Amino acid sequence: MTDAWTSAVHAVRPVAEADLPRLASINDAAVPAVSPLGLDGLRSHLPLCDLAVAAEHDGSPAAMLLALAPGSAYASENYRWFETNRPGTFYVDRIVVAPEAHGRGIGRALYGAALTRAAELGLAEVSCEVNLDPPNPQSIAFHTRLGFRQIGELETKGGTITVALMVRPTA
Repeated sequence: MTDAWTSAVHAVRPVAEADLPRLASINDAAVPAVSPLGLDGLRSHLPLCDLAVAAEHDGSPAAMLLALAPGSAYASENYRWFETNRPGTFYVDRIVVAPEAHGRGIGRALYGAALTRAAELGLAEVSCEVNLDPPNPQSIAFHTRLGFRQIGELETKGGTITVALMVRPTA
């Protein structure tokens, strides 16, 4: 998969079973920017995902992106908000990049895969949420650079987390 978003330097490929321990560790180290999954949670979440891709850095998995198509049985408050208020979007549930791989274009390459898959499905938008409280200004800046715009806010987890709801056209 090579296009304007990806390169051979950051080969994006499907998540493999052998990647799961490392990717679960990267995910859980990123809390509270993402919700924890643990190895079992990641393994049980993958069947819901339409897209589950990883990228390597220095020969090992260093990042992942998990995304869901419309109509999934995923119970996430954020996903359900998009299903109700912005139907027909390709929802990026999480993107995590290991700290040692930050700033190398890996996140951009992963989003390239999501945009490509959304276009293949005939979906006009990619959606996601980013924490406002607890704050995640680096992720807001990253998503803004990629062309995402905030369309709303949502309090989740009983009001303990507030997220920015963001979308970006597929094309």
